[in-house]
Amino acid sequence: MNDPYVKLAQKEGYRARAAYKLKEIDEQDRLIKPGMVIVDLGSTPGSWSQYIRHRLVELGRDPVQKGLGKPDGTIIAIDLLPMEPVADVHFILDDFREERGLQSLRALIPGQDEKKVDLVLSDMAPNLSGVGVADSARMALLAELALDFAKAHLKPDGSLLIKCFHGSGYSQIVQSFKAVFKTVSPRKPKASRDKSAETFLLGRYLKEPKEA
Repeated sequence: MNDPYVKLAQKEGYRARAAYKLKEIDEQDRLIKPGMVIVDLGSTPGSWSQYIRHRLVELGRDPVQKGLGKPDGTIIAIDLLPMEPVADVHFILDDFREERGLQSLRALIPGQDEKKVDLVLSDMAPNLSGVGVADSARMALLAELALDFAKAHLKPDGSLLIKCFHGSGYSQIVQSFKAVFKTVSPRKPKASRDKSAETFLLGRYLKEPKEA
């Protein structure tokens, strides 16, 4: 309760302090722009979706929409766990790794073209066992799943931001990102606790797929 970000989240109505990690990275890298299609993977409890909505309302180009507090863009959130509704956020209770979850998600992408997503976000983390090698392997798998999803759905100038952990397997995740994106940048926001191995990895602008 002495955590300033917990207090700030309570004051500003965010469900978790994690909102401020995304806020810092967004302010540094200007990730969120008006009119975007944004997918929040593993969205529960919803603080990242809340922040995205807040920013898209702020960035609204239409004064009428802005006056009504409507976001200028599309927000799609998906998780295996239930999430309390967030206004104007399309939530899917399903697994994005399964075809059923993917079909539900694709149906919400404007234009029905699956490569129409501007930004994919993932604050997912595995349930930690305390066994370093096993936890690193689980984290690497989540990173790989988010990367595969991004490759299938991002526009050429799209971006992917994921949570990962420094330690065993981190350099391999970075290399996987570099194989897919033109620019890859680590981010450690102030809202991320100093003692935590948590960091974030940002990939931007897809590389052209190499011909076989």
